[in-house]
Amino acid sequence: MSRTMKTGIKTADEYLDGLPENVQVTLEKLRRSIRAAAPKAEEIIRYGIVVYRQVDWLVGFGAFKNHCGFYVMSNSVLKRFEKEIAGYETATGTIRFPLDKVLPAALVKSIVKARMEENEATRALKEAKASAKKLAAKKNGLSASRNGAKTQR
Repeated sequence: MSRTMKTGIKTADEYLDGLPENVQVTLEKLRRSIRAAAPKAEEIIRYGIVVYRQVDWLVGFGAFKNHCGFYVMSNSVLKRFEKEIAGYETATGTIRFPLDKVLPAALVKSIVKARMEENEATRALKEAKASAKKLAAKKNGLSASRNGAKTQR
């Protein structure tokens, strides 16, 4: 069912419109739960599915012949919810569920919020490393100019 790469679908609405009605209903409920947890997230089509991005990739969803997929895009977050998702088939960073039975809204919202926290922590760590690198470069530049000044005497 995930046919976006072949047909040039560009929006989530177009993606959902092409699905059987029962699957549309299922994924629209999932979509509302994601949007409730991350109202500022950008909704785009990538990798043939609907994905959400805020700071970095958050989550995504797609429909296939025999199941729907909720893409958590993080094994560590998926592991944090292993008790709650015990009844579902899982794969790397993914929860699979029946075409006509949506994941519980509270679970989806909790997972999305956990992904937002993870993305924010990753962003903060990258910024801290970049600042440390700049500071080290600045100190090395000062040391080099001081050493250069000593040699010129």
